[in-house]
Amino acid sequence: MSDLLRAPAEIKYAEELDWLESIDDDPKPFSWRLSPKMVRLFVLGSERSDGLEREISRKWFGDRSFVERAIVTLASDRGLLLIGDPGTGKSWLAELLSAAISRNSTLVVQGTAGTTEDHVKYSWNVSMVIAKGQSRDSMIPSPIMTAMETGAIGRFEELTRSTSDVQDALISILSEKYISVPELDSDNIVFAKPGFSVIATANSRDRGVNDLSSALKRRFNFVRIPVVTNKKSEAEIVRFRTEELLRRHRIELDVPPTLLDVLLQSFADLRASAASAGSDDEKLESALSTAEQIGVLEDAILHSNFFGERALTAHALASSLVGALARREPEDLAILNKYLHGVVEPRSKEEGGSWPEFLEGGRDAIATLS
Repeated sequence: MSDLLRAPAEIKYAEELDWLESIDDDPKPFSWRLSPKMVRLFVLGSERSDGLEREISRKWFGDRSFVERAIVTLASDRGLLLIGDPGTGKSWLAELLSAAISRNSTLVVQGTAGTTEDHVKYSWNVSMVIAKGQSRDSMIPSPIMTAMETGAIGRFEELTRSTSDVQDALISILSEKYISVPELDSDNIVFAKPGFSVIATANSRDRGVNDLSSALKRRFNFVRIPVVTNKKSEAEIVRFRTEELLRRHRIELDVPPTLLDVLLQSFADLRASAASAGSDDEKLESALSTAEQIGVLEDAILHSNFFGERALTAHALASSLVGALARREPEDLAILNKYLHGVVEPRSKEEGGSWPEFLEGGRDAIATLS
């Protein structure tokens, strides 16, 4: 695993998955590697009341009911659609579920404007077709077709980014559970094996890009993943992801709790400002998601480690925040400048602590970008 830039969940947590599989005595649907209870345990982590011999780490921070509904859906014959704002952990949850159920989370189609029906069904190895003609050997199955043939979970990222003809191709797969290959004279139908299902994700901010048809919606159970607004939960997510980063880079650097509080509070302030804004011009272009919060902290940590004094400072944190959130010029810079003067400056005078240095770092970053 050490020579992979980013190991998939089934490799990263292989030891946990092996152990859970070895103690799992509950009934398993279809070809599932773990029972529904063990899938939930793998995703949400163990508690003392579970009475396990070892601790299972928590990997996704969200409401238990969302995970349970997702698992129940995958045990049925319907697809699962995880929908929510950017950075709410939809893709990560889909990867964890696929890893726990199939031990393979890499059967993924990425939805874009350039995604075609071939990406959902199959294509051909042109050189083999020229040499030997069209056959099963010269066919290149899509990740979804591979999932069908192996009874695994296929994933479709950013479904609403795909055009209507691509979405229509998915309708027949979800309803009929087979793919016809009319180019072949025989053996020209690929049937799905038990255990096959599809987890799709959709960005709620993409509404209107390529809206899902009512026919496709009927093939999915929707699970809406809300933005994390609870400070304690958000702090756990940020800390979990940051610790992963530090381990991967082998960085020995502490994140002071006071600076984590500053980061959480600054995002909460900016979200409140966006909620009360009268127009889009008065809002940051950023979604201000937990994922972006993690990105700000990671950037500050790496900058401090490589170019600073190997200690995270409020100045570096503010500089990273401005650099990450100022995407439009001059609109976003003006919004951040207003936040610093209207909120951070009074707070730094009243509370002190890390806020004065945070204010200075933000001002310096804005001056550099202006």
